[in-house]
Amino acid sequence: MRRVVVTGLGAITPIGNNVTDMWNSVEQGVCGIAPITHYDTTGRKVSLAGEVKNFDPEAYIDKRDVRKMDKFTQFAVVAAKEAMEDSGLQMENEDASRCGIIVSSGIGGIETIQTEAIKGNEKGYDRVSPFFIPMGISNMAAGQIAIAHGFKGMCNCVVTACASGTNAIGDAFHYIRDGYAEVMMCGGAEASITPFGIGGFTSLKALNTTTDPNRASIPFDAERSGFVMGEGAGILVLEEYEHAVARGACIYAEIVGYGANCDAYHITAPLEDGSGAAACMTVALKDAGLSPEDITYINAHGTSTQLNDKGETCAIKLAFGETAKKVMVSSTKSMTGHLLGASGAVEGIITALSVNKDFVPATINYKVADESCDLDIVPNTGRKTTVSYAMSNSLGFGGHNASIIFKKYTA
Repeated sequence: MRRVVVTGLGAITPIGNNVTDMWNSVEQGVCGIAPITHYDTTGRKVSLAGEVKNFDPEAYIDKRDVRKMDKFTQFAVVAAKEAMEDSGLQMENEDASRCGIIVSSGIGGIETIQTEAIKGNEKGYDRVSPFFIPMGISNMAAGQIAIAHGFKGMCNCVVTACASGTNAIGDAFHYIRDGYAEVMMCGGAEASITPFGIGGFTSLKALNTTTDPNRASIPFDAERSGFVMGEGAGILVLEEYEHAVARGACIYAEIVGYGANCDAYHITAPLEDGSGAAACMTVALKDAGLSPEDITYINAHGTSTQLNDKGETCAIKLAFGETAKKVMVSSTKSMTGHLLGASGAVEGIITALSVNKDFVPATINYKVADESCDLDIVPNTGRKTTVSYAMSNSLGFGGHNASIIFKKYTA
């Protein structure tokens, strides 16, 4: 099987509008959660979110094109631009038909959908924007990135709710490994901090309603009571190893394992015993040819909901056995909030950098221990330590589970 390496990274997140700033925030344990500014929250139950700050799309994208893109697509296009520049790829030297895209979104252009629905209701539905459909559909981030960079291979959008970003990375990894492409841009984007988006998750009773940013997204803490919505994008450039070496690319890490399955249990709740997620992690380990003892660090899905964090703890214990007591497990959603379809992509980047830089991020703002979440969750302070292999987990509504494994790069 062909080796697959990571050669480019790009990110727009609540804790940094590029990869360098985001990683510095991760090392420092910065909390990106704050009062919502995108709209007036007066009288609403939820007032906090992980918003992207000081983002000006016109600094990166032509003004005319910005007006034709929902915010989730803007995030994706800007993150892809950074990842492409970081990779050093020159498309004039590439076979474009062997360069593909898998960029996901859990919800797509919900801001556009909300705006145009209101307009249609008020003025008549024949008066909605002619760009409503291409702005709203979830695959348009992938399409716009392909157009911007001339990637003419497979162009896809995996939609598996909160597992979407991890599925995108894993599917791209297998696509290269199995010989269908030399280069893949992959990841996810989301922009759901709107009255409609927040309202839907509030009605579902999935969101935290506190007004204290430091006690809102608190994965594995006994006082957790719902997740905090985040937004942004994460894009990775993956390459076949020999292709990357031949052009002298900088290699961050190698991807060696991927698992994906379904609980087949409930539309929103995970299996309480964690057996579905555990099976997914086991598939990823088998795909990589590894044992649980090989994994140094797990970037957990860790949403800060009662069911997820307890279930994921059970899953890690099932999959890792006695090793579960030794492996470090943290949730960087404590810093970013939950980016839905982009979460696995951003967390994939963080996990790759954890391996590259030998640093395990913390689960910040942790105070109250929960005996049902009794793993080493790296509370409050990150750790400088050798990270040989790291796993990133994502678990989505509908029972979707995805796990990927990064390996420290050696020639």
